[in-house]
Amino acid sequence: MEKFDVTVIGSGPGGYVAAIRCAQLGMKTALIEKYASLGGTCLNVGCIPSKALLDTTEHYHKALHDFEEHGIELKSLKANLPKMIERKRGVVKQTVAGIDYLMKKNKITVYTGTGSFSDKTHIDIVKADGSKEQIESVKTIIATGSKPSSLPGIEIDKKRVITSTEALELQEIPKHLIIIGGGVIGLELGSVYARLGAKVSVVEFMDSIIATMDRGLGKELQRVLKKELGFEFYLKHKVTGVSAKAKEVTVAADNANGEKIELKGDYCLVSVGRKPYTENLSLDKAGVKVDSRGRIETDEHLRTNVENIYAIGDVIKGAMLAHKAEEEAVFVAESLAGQKPHINYNLIPGVVYTWPEVASVGYTEEQLKEQGKKYKVGSFPFKASGRARASMDTDGFVKILADEATDEILGVHMIGPRAADMIAEGVVAMEYRASAEDIARMSHAHPTFTENMKEAALDATAKRPIHL
Repeated sequence: MEKFDVTVIGSGPGGYVAAIRCAQLGMKTALIEKYASLGGTCLNVGCIPSKALLDTTEHYHKALHDFEEHGIELKSLKANLPKMIERKRGVVKQTVAGIDYLMKKNKITVYTGTGSFSDKTHIDIVKADGSKEQIESVKTIIATGSKPSSLPGIEIDKKRVITSTEALELQEIPKHLIIIGGGVIGLELGSVYARLGAKVSVVEFMDSIIATMDRGLGKELQRVLKKELGFEFYLKHKVTGVSAKAKEVTVAADNANGEKIELKGDYCLVSVGRKPYTENLSLDKAGVKVDSRGRIETDEHLRTNVENIYAIGDVIKGAMLAHKAEEEAVFVAESLAGQKPHINYNLIPGVVYTWPEVASVGYTEEQLKEQGKKYKVGSFPFKASGRARASMDTDGFVKILADEATDEILGVHMIGPRAADMIAEGVVAMEYRASAEDIARMSHAHPTFTENMKEAALDATAKRPIHL
């Protein structure tokens, strides 16, 4: 029987990063993955393929709507969805191959099969052909991720009523895509198909989209998606039923007043969040506890109630984000090596990869009000940015929240071009407890989108933006 210092179950961003860092720190490491390709949801049917399609369709949308104003004239422009899907698959294949290479480089033993606990130090691996193998592990890190959630009474047939996995493989552009849920995944995939000409309707139970982010961001994103892509929004609507026929799907919902609506389309994307994936792990045999929501319980060291078993990523509490899982992966690996790493969960950014992009880090205005914290607000619109006018990306703004007394930055919220990349400046600033004045006094290259950060900081610290 092979014996390892550390075994990681699950090869998503949390799992493979944990394996690499453990190996770098001198531990004999194994990685168990049930599917034939490494990378988990993120690389195979999540972050990477969705970004590939988002980039592709954004090119198409700009060619269709903006190129003529740029002086670029095209004839016979058309969308070839099967070819777009094929390119997406190529991006995934190349990315997964990169993970394979990293496993070999770091001398990590990879097992393909379903891993489950026999006891707290022994793990059974059942392969696709039914054969079994058992390994022994001093420490184990559970990183099995999550899977799409649904709602009671909705049958996901994967043909007309689909999840994000199927939405990434459609071979026809929907005529009318109905999305249940106004969160990140639904809005991103809705953007993909709206850009290609689909009618998109979003049914959301809450009174705003991207409801966990700063309210101003959701309001602006809703306005832009409606204006630019024709999105229809049904907020404060509770879905009461979904029925599918051969080529049609019907979604029934009630609004806040109890009035009933019925939407008919050819596809319905159920995008109401994700839930921890811990099935078939036999956690009971190892004695590992889960909470009422199915999440594995951990302490501040991300250790479960069993002293040699740890859990990271989507299977534990917190935001279900690939980069959160990666931070936790490094945290656990370095803790096992006797180091003293740290994670500031308040400084893990959130991003929506629509266009304009949406990004956020730190406290929202709603949270600060709830805490009774006195704060200042500084904001700056992209329509006042020369770089944004040059690229025809003038929707959105940057908003900085700073402590009223100390000027320390408490939150950064932005919607606009390249916000996903720009938010890193906010993370760095807050990690080093910068004030709004610190950012305001830093030189930002001109013309760039990041000048909006400087101008918002000027507005927050002294109400004196230069270009507004």
